[in-house]
Amino acid sequence: MMTDMPHNQFAPAPRTLPALLAWYGALSPSSLERLDLYYASQARFCDPFNEVCGIAAIRTVFEHMFETVETPRFAFHTKIGSGAQAFVAWTFTGRVRRHAFDVPGCTHLSFDEDGLVTSHQDFWDAATLWRQLPLIRFPATWLCKRFSAKVA
Repeated sequence: MMTDMPHNQFAPAPRTLPALLAWYGALSPSSLERLDLYYASQARFCDPFNEVCGIAAIRTVFEHMFETVETPRFAFHTKIGSGAQAFVAWTFTGRVRRHAFDVPGCTHLSFDEDGLVTSHQDFWDAATLWRQLPLIRFPATWLCKRFSAKVA
């Protein structure tokens, strides 16, 4: 659901979010060439494994994703944008060593006046991924049980 903003108000999120999500929907190694069409030169990108700044570093994160994950894809569910901010709920799917996984998450995006992303913060539970991968499934499950509250 996108909110309607008056035309005279600073509103790059509703204006540029659809194009950004279309780019993510077709993300491929070759589409990384167009990263600068969506991200500001000193944009910050943060997820459970990375915290980087700048287009070159963000590109390195995505290149690593393509090296380690087979057929990575994002499916978007909820989109909310207002002013210079947006939140997007998604499911990330792929395969690691022939083992399929799906991880739900969300992203908080901040945009500059030109509609370029200045901050990209992903929120997702890495344990959700670990419990789906055979080599680390059992240690991850044990840790989750070890630290979870015992509710009657």
